[in-house]
Amino acid sequence: MSAARERPLRIGAGASFADDRIAPAVELAERGELDYLAFECLAERTVARENQSRLKNPSLGYTPRLMDRMSQVLPVALRKGVKIITNMGAANPIAAVELVHEFARAQPLGPLHSAAVLGDDVTEQLRGQPGLPLLESGAPLEELLPRMVSANAYLGADVIVRALATGAQLVVTGRVADPSLYLAAAMHHYGWSYTDWARLAAGTAAGHLLECCAQVSGGCFAAPGRKAVPDLGRLGFPYVDMQPDGSFVVSKLSDSGGRVDLATCKEQLIYEVHDPAAYITPDCVLDITELEMRQEGADRVRISGARARPRTDTYKVTVGYTDGYIGEGQISYAGIDAVARAEMAAAAVRQRLDDAGHRYGEMRIDLIGIDSLHARRALDADPYEVRLRIAARTADRKAAEAVGFETRALHVNGPAGGAGGSDPVVREVLAVQSVLIPRGQVDPQVTIREFRT
Repeated sequence: MSAARERPLRIGAGASFADDRIAPAVELAERGELDYLAFECLAERTVARENQSRLKNPSLGYTPRLMDRMSQVLPVALRKGVKIITNMGAANPIAAVELVHEFARAQPLGPLHSAAVLGDDVTEQLRGQPGLPLLESGAPLEELLPRMVSANAYLGADVIVRALATGAQLVVTGRVADPSLYLAAAMHHYGWSYTDWARLAAGTAAGHLLECCAQVSGGCFAAPGRKAVPDLGRLGFPYVDMQPDGSFVVSKLSDSGGRVDLATCKEQLIYEVHDPAAYITPDCVLDITELEMRQEGADRVRISGARARPRTDTYKVTVGYTDGYIGEGQISYAGIDAVARAEMAAAAVRQRLDDAGHRYGEMRIDLIGIDSLHARRALDADPYEVRLRIAARTADRKAAEAVGFETRALHVNGPAGGAGGSDPVVREVLAVQSVLIPRGQVDPQVTIREFRT
């Protein structure tokens, strides 16, 4: 083993969604002694949304906050020799790379060697297969085809490894499986193959722990009086130290806020795992039922024992499609009988919408703070203030617009004391379902961009 590989590979988590905090990632790049920093920024509907952006403007389609993040992180990463892997390319990885290079030239920061990962967009392949069954309902894909906006396969680590093998300092992908961003760094660094089941399992488990970033260092964990998280306001992001045999330690910067321990790691480990004995990813079928976790110091958890079976012969494809509109309006009531006045207002809006002939597939009337999340609870005393929210779903945009219009009109056409009404809101619904397609129908590709000073 070369001298460069004598110490563990260190991979940091830089984001867990498109609007995640940026400062902790900069801290990791600056002081974390990282080899890699990965940014996971795509939710299920994000690619569909960005495909719509690209259709309107071919130069768009990447995560909108791409340069907010890269302008702060990239200069530090290049100076420190930290390689970046991210799925912020969304529906247009090449445009994302070119925008980053434009910024790097202007600074100047170069030289910069980048790779864009393509091939996840399988929209045209799916148009010719209307009989594919939707995993969620069993109905044929044909039902969604007229409204389909996007279809993207969850690629695995192998194509990212190919990108890293070109010497890329920055790898930008579209849709890939979240853990694959991290697994790819270890596979490339240590030369792991797709027959190294124990190592693939370890890299996938590490990637799953890191993909939600601060959730493993105390985010979504803190609870007053029950689960203390030190210095939550300065919550730091985690990293892993990965050994050649696949064992790894999860940790964070010692002077950052948060905690990394058995409790935080276990909560994140089972997050979004449909079957702990058979968690299907594009790289392997992960089994975490025999995982060994040991606290070996402050904010250090050592993990080993992950197992895996070979990857399946299919890719999962997320199909994004338009599914009507949601119209929404809000208004507040305060003082004596606030709840009763809010309920009276809601009844008036419903009648006015019905009288106008508008029809809705679904309508929600929520008193925020009372019944918006749970069933109406018994109250010891009538709340002195309440926020009324009315939202309805429909295929008719005008009907959706009417919801917010009638709610806002309550200021002078409703019960006494209505105030703070929101502007009417109409949102087009982007829904997602899934299908499976054979791996042979997907052609992952790597495109290189570079410049030198």
